[in-house]
Amino acid sequence: MIQTEFEFTLPKGYVDAEGNVHQKGVMRLARAMDEIVPMRDPRVKSNPAYATVIILARVITQLGALDQISPAVIEGLFATDLNYLQNFYRQINELEEDE
Repeated sequence: MIQTEFEFTLPKGYVDAEGNVHQKGVMRLARAMDEIVPMRDPRVKSNPAYATVIILARVITQLGALDQISPAVIEGLFATDLNYLQNFYRQINELEEDE
């Protein structure tokens, strides 16, 4: 059986409105729709880099004790955590060459 979900730990962690830090999470493998749907979003049309935010919000199924992972949560990540998640996404979806 194929593994479709992968655990991760953010280097810094997402800090919510109450000051709680959320570091451990789960990301699922991306489906074609995860890459297609963001292209219809007006935020992506005006800023193509925003697609990453929407894609990550779709494929991260769990982050600490958060009920929902929205684009606003991804926007609130520290830059180092965003970079970590982009690399993790490429790794689990086998989008980068083996070194």
